[in-house]
Amino acid sequence: MEMLGIITRLSRATKQWLILSNDVLLVPVAMLLAMALQLNEFPDSTHMMRNWMLIPVLMAACAVIEIGMNIHRVQLKAYESRAIALSAVHAALLGPSGWLIERAGGGNTPGATFVTFSMVYLLLAVSSRAVMLKLVLNAYRQQPKLRVLVYGAGRTGQQLVAALRTDETVRPVAYIDDNKMLQGAIMQGLHVHAPAAIARLVRTKRVDRVLLAMPSVPRARLAQLSRKLEENGLDVQTLPSFAQLAGNGVPLVEQLRPVVPGQFLGRAPLDAELPGGSETYRGRAVLISGAGGSIGSELCRQILACRPRRLVLFELSELALYKLDQELSALALDLRVEIVPVLGSVCDAPLVRRVLADHEVEIVLHAAAYKHVPLVEQNPVAGFANNVLGTHTLAQAAGEAGVARFILISTDKAVRPKNMMGASKRMAELVVQDLANRSVRTIYSMVRFGNVLGSSGSVIPLFHDQICKGGPVTLTHREVTRYFMTIPEAARLVLVAGTFATGGDVFVLDMGAPVQIYDLARQMIESAGYMVRDEQNPDGDIEIRLTGLRAGEKLHEELLIGENQIGTPHPKIMLAREAHLSEIEVAAGMKALRAAVAESDDDALRAVVARWVEGGRALVDRPTARIEDRDQIPAT
Repeated sequence: MEMLGIITRLSRATKQWLILSNDVLLVPVAMLLAMALQLNEFPDSTHMMRNWMLIPVLMAACAVIEIGMNIHRVQLKAYESRAIALSAVHAALLGPSGWLIERAGGGNTPGATFVTFSMVYLLLAVSSRAVMLKLVLNAYRQQPKLRVLVYGAGRTGQQLVAALRTDETVRPVAYIDDNKMLQGAIMQGLHVHAPAAIARLVRTKRVDRVLLAMPSVPRARLAQLSRKLEENGLDVQTLPSFAQLAGNGVPLVEQLRPVVPGQFLGRAPLDAELPGGSETYRGRAVLISGAGGSIGSELCRQILACRPRRLVLFELSELALYKLDQELSALALDLRVEIVPVLGSVCDAPLVRRVLADHEVEIVLHAAAYKHVPLVEQNPVAGFANNVLGTHTLAQAAGEAGVARFILISTDKAVRPKNMMGASKRMAELVVQDLANRSVRTIYSMVRFGNVLGSSGSVIPLFHDQICKGGPVTLTHREVTRYFMTIPEAARLVLVAGTFATGGDVFVLDMGAPVQIYDLARQMIESAGYMVRDEQNPDGDIEIRLTGLRAGEKLHEELLIGENQIGTPHPKIMLAREAHLSEIEVAAGMKALRAAVAESDDDALRAVVARWVEGGRALVDRPTARIEDRDQIPAT
């Protein structure tokens, strides 16, 4: 193992230098042997002294010729017939070179000696390389071999075993095959076993890895088989056929084509239809809370393009803040925008007030929120503390600091909410509306999103992950629909709508018709190159499994509370006119909420929801949703 370590640490250039040195040092040995053969005895010192100039000059000639022919660059494992032929030419050139050098020095050694020298030198060069290769192989044999099962005893599997037997670090121990006609047979000295024998083989033959060599099997089946083997603690690798590796076919194992979220909108993206808005942010100091999230980070990029004076990144996650700061700092140099990363929570009132004051913030975009429905459902106190109390802390501090504009990022789940996440966002809206009614200097507004395609926790990453694993794709109900928008659309909507705000406004985007999630699942499966497995196509690749609506989940989301909506300067942006609580009601609700959070009292929290949120009584009266299987959670 020590010798192997030395070999592996040598650089390629060092290995080439060692081979060249070996060949040069063989010159005096070959000359000595050639003279001995010619004289039938080893030459004495007097004879050797007469040729003392010949040896060093011939060694130099050997090095020059070998470098010119690149013989020293041939790897030991690749030293075969063609390389031996090059060595023969090299030796053939050395003989006449030695004769010319010897004659130029006034010597009279017979020419036959140099012919013998060429032959002896070639023999030594080839033999020394064989010895070096043997030493290297012995060093590699000292390391433990990787013991592998080959799943698939067909042509590809047999080719794989033949190739692996030339590798000193891998040892095939058996075949596995689903074909009962092959089970029990012996191929290339290895037995073919049924899949049921895998556990026994892993134990008795100390298997380290399973190699899937089945190019004709559908990719979904391979993914399912791979996942099953990995669940049993096995390392699994999949490979295409050798013909495919040579470029004569389509690779079997290929990554799923990147999903472009906009392709599933069912309408043309509105990015190009949301121009303007940059003037509002140019030369201003802008703070974005939740800057490291999907929406927050896109807001940062688009705000940066508006050339603000300062961009404050307010984020709770250290890793997300670090990555975003690294990305934006590089872009901000040319734009001359100051990037200020702030690590902290919007619930930290002293920190919020200090940041707003120290950096003279003029516009706040509040995207920080807990948005994953199942997690907030199971942790309502943490959800309301962050989403409601955090919003109140930041929004109130913004008003006290004289911030010009405050924009809350909300969700369509806040409209007559059926889950605690939606209820928390509705209470956050009520807080902002109340501050808007009492504000003199700060313009408060809200932007209500539908589902954002491609954001963390959204349905597309979930479906994509399930498809990568070979399915099934889980869906709660066949008739579920949702409004969708892309991340760039969502960020652009915030920027444009913020310029229209006059105080207490709720903006929504005209997103066209809602998308049926079942159809979205089918599109994603088919766009990945699979077929849906259902009653009409039982031989398909991936199943869409319906799990039933969860408690609090809607079949169809809404964007507006009531029917009152008016237009804005942009035809794709609507302004909702909705009822809101009075100042006294908001104050009472916030007092009760703070008490419930302080006591970490779920029941008291639900009582607040029942009292102050539209439809909250029905939300509280239902049983708390239970999450028994993470795979059953659709991010819709």
